[in-house]
Amino acid sequence: MPRSRVLPYLLAAILAIVALLVARHHGGDGGGVDTPGGTAQARVSRVVDGDTIVAQVDGRRERVRYIGIDTPESVKPGVPVQCFAKAASAANEHLVEGRTVRLEFDRELRDRYGRLLAYVVRTDGVDVNAALLRGGYARTIVFPPNTRHRRRFAAIERGAQDRGAGLWSACPTG
Repeated sequence: MPRSRVLPYLLAAILAIVALLVARHHGGDGGGVDTPGGTAQARVSRVVDGDTIVAQVDGRRERVRYIGIDTPESVKPGVPVQCFAKAASAANEHLVEGRTVRLEFDRELRDRYGRLLAYVVRTDGVDVNAALLRGGYARTIVFPPNTRHRRRFAAIERGAQDRGAGLWSACPTG
């Protein structure tokens, strides 16, 4: 092949290698906090409630809201503590307090309150969002464009409802 035809392929290969090296340098674990669809490692410093934590992420303290689930309110100003809220908060605490977790981002990184939006996975592979649904501590909630796990989460929620797990049997309206 003539040199003029090889050059574009060679240049593309070099650019791909440089992009991989840059990605590894900036977190190496999927893109980091500034990358939709990326991941970041975080150390949970405090559980706020059933679906929100405070964690150290890339050297910054971040409030992280779980994607795809909603737990009863226990700390929202102006809202009385809802049925099963304390149990949901305690379950979340049991799952993540003081642990290192992987945050997996979807298409939108932050909500209107500035919270980081993530699916939370423990280092032992436990999907925290799914565990809270499975135990009946949470309901599914969908906020497009963050919809990657909506079908799987809906199926887990149906299983919890069918078993009467958690809030599905403890609360008057489930």
